[in-house]
Amino acid sequence: MHYENREYPFRTPPELKGETPGRYPVAIVGAGPIGMAMAIDLALKGIRSVILDDNNVVSVGSRAICWAKRTLEIFDRLGIGDRMLEKGVTWKVGRLFHGDKEVYNFDLLPDDAHKMPAFVNLQQYYVEEYLVDRIADFPDLIDLRWLSKVTGEEVVADGVTLTVQTAEGDYQLAADYVLACDGAKSRIRQRMGLKFEGHTFEEHFLITDVDMPKPPFESETPERWFWFKPPFHTGQSALLHKQPDDIYRIDLQLEFGSDPAEEAKPEKVIPRLKQIVGDRAFEIDWVSVYSFTCAMLEKFVHGRVIFVGDSAHVVSPFGARGGNGGIQDVDNLGWKLAAVLKGEAPPDLLMTYDEERRHGAAENIMNSSRATNFMTPKSKMEAVFRDAVLNLASDLPFARRLVNSGRLSVPCSLEGLALQSPRRTDRGLAPGTPCPDAPLGEGWLLNKLGGEFMLLTVGKKTRDDALAGVKSLHFENHPDVTAHYGDNMIYLIRPDQHVAAAFEAGTDVATLTQALARAKGQAALETAS
Repeated sequence: MHYENREYPFRTPPELKGETPGRYPVAIVGAGPIGMAMAIDLALKGIRSVILDDNNVVSVGSRAICWAKRTLEIFDRLGIGDRMLEKGVTWKVGRLFHGDKEVYNFDLLPDDAHKMPAFVNLQQYYVEEYLVDRIADFPDLIDLRWLSKVTGEEVVADGVTLTVQTAEGDYQLAADYVLACDGAKSRIRQRMGLKFEGHTFEEHFLITDVDMPKPPFESETPERWFWFKPPFHTGQSALLHKQPDDIYRIDLQLEFGSDPAEEAKPEKVIPRLKQIVGDRAFEIDWVSVYSFTCAMLEKFVHGRVIFVGDSAHVVSPFGARGGNGGIQDVDNLGWKLAAVLKGEAPPDLLMTYDEERRHGAAENIMNSSRATNFMTPKSKMEAVFRDAVLNLASDLPFARRLVNSGRLSVPCSLEGLALQSPRRTDRGLAPGTPCPDAPLGEGWLLNKLGGEFMLLTVGKKTRDDALAGVKSLHFENHPDVTAHYGDNMIYLIRPDQHVAAAFEAGTDVATLTQALARAKGQAALETAS
């Protein structure tokens, strides 16, 4: 492989030195992008955690490569956004082909008044490497333990005791909460006997990362190219993405009934690639064969054990909803768990993570399943319908809305869910909406929001808008902010950069206080002082 994994050392934990470190506020099982991002988010809020992983390298193979705008904004808040932008391949244009004919193309971010682009392609191993480096900035708050395999968990009313296996012996580790970030094959989920219900599709896809200095298809800027019935491949579909380091991701749908182990052999892969890239020089960097699964837990919160990322929900890779959805889990859970541990919110607040992220996961699974069904018709009539839609889409915009090669990841709205105040005005942004970015001349709006509750006032103040313990941010006569947020508006912004409440200017303090109490999940509403 082009990327050389460095091995991270095992360090003897205090429990095996005869020391008694006491109970950890949070134990995180799994040092993938979800687990490490989770620890950083908690550390930024002053919460100590320990991460346990049975490996000692970052991911082998590129795995998740396509990071969406909202996810990039979260990573920016966690402190690695700039590194991802610098190394990654930025793209926003996609092209869709039927055979050798381009059906249409689309621009995912026609308005460039945002710090983060529509998508950045960056191999998962780089993202994990940056997260490991970022964790080093929190030596007193994050204890990252490699080669530490969790083999059991004992759940009690006020905490969890984990059994951890290492080369130097086993030990017990106690925590107030355990976050299962141990992936799609979660051992914690299996040991707890939890149903992971959904649907596994029978089709197989071949992923190949190709090291190729000269691109197979010319374009001025990197783009996403997707083919139905490509002329160079007898399967149903193909996908091409560029990654850093002159690596190209090529996905090929295999013929029904193909043997995955046989299809991954070089003597099978290389001829397929030559049909696509011709006589260009290339080397295979990584190969994998996978099938689609869409599934999720009935509940993400099980007392003191909380499931995050692929351990809670999985989707097919088309649409880039897997890793992106997991990072949005982190964004949703981090501030809530910190508030509970600090005594600033009741434990029931954690159930809103279950409500909101199950809502997001269900939306991702719906879109992913629809894409899979369109890409892989299950009957002759379905194939006829799909081909008819593709033929019409070249000229008719309504048909383009029916084409589905993977609805690309966007954050879901939380409007109408428990923490958001009811909508009281048709102006501005609805409660539950992720905050859009805006240029501020020096810096960006989203770099000033997030991490804590904030009161955002846009337009002329009609009084001294303030809430006890809540920072305020005010913009007047700022066209870029007004374009997204409206004028003469007051917003209560959640720590995860979602709108919790939206009011017109002049709203009284008691109403704002009530909205804050609701957003924090407090049973008893505070009254204005």
